Amino acid sequence: MPTALITGASNGIGKSFAQKLAAKNTNLIIVARSEDKLNTLAQQLQQQYNIQVKVIVKDLTQTSAAQEVYDTTQAQGLTVDLLINNAGFGDYGEFSQTDGDRQVQMVQLNNVALVDLTHKFLPQMRERGSGSIINVSSIAAFQPIPYLSVYAASKAFVSSFSEALWAENRQYGVRVLAVCPGPTETNFFNEANFPPALARNANSMSTAEEVVDKALKALDEGHANVVVGGITSHFITKLSSIVPRETLLNLLEKQFKA
Repeated sequence: MPTALITGASNGIGKSFAQKLAAKNTNLIIVARSEDKLNTLAQQLQQQYNIQVKVIVKDLTQTSAAQEVYDTTQAQGLTVDLLINNAGFGDYGEFSQTDGDRQVQMVQLNNVALVDLTHKFLPQMRERGSGSIINVSSIAAFQPIPYLSVYAASKAFVSSFSEALWAENRQYGVRVLAVCPGPTETNFFNEANFPPALARNANSMSTAEEVVDKALKALDEGHANVVVGGITSHFITKLSSIVPRETLLNLLEKQFKA
């Protein structure tokens, strides 16, 4: 029975990945800060699907956390067949006026922890000649976004990194996928301190379940990336190739200004 490790598994897309994979007879290693939520989810999935679920309580904004997650899996003799780097957050506001520590934590979680975990588990997958990695990016990756400057840049990193690894590793039987959801029914807008008026103006939202279903399908089909969302989300991903750069930035600044 394969085993998947999922970060940010206590809510939203990460929780949906856990539920969908459990239904596919996959053992789980679920990682997040919230011990109570993880334990509740683990108990539910074990009872419903008769699988094994290991809980690792870690705050991946801490620099040592990725190493500690890896060490825990090795100490318990766990093989990770599917790594899902889902944990991440955004923060709305003018960069110069934001909490600097929070911006650094965003990069630590969205990028550094993702790279660290990938670098630790990928060599084992290559040695086995099998394995998969899903990195959760965003349609924000396709253009700079004023007032979400660090978040959009962090997701551009995730997409670029993931697609490069897709090309490097497919010859070794390892699949890598960047998932780029549009607005999704999660806690993202609240956690990012989005102005309510802007959150309400977000185009039609996908459910977390829809994101996961399309991600797993794209992974099975061997794609490097998948955009999840309606026509507006797909259109947004094309804007940077058809609109002059400064024109696009001016439009986005007006759109995202509270």
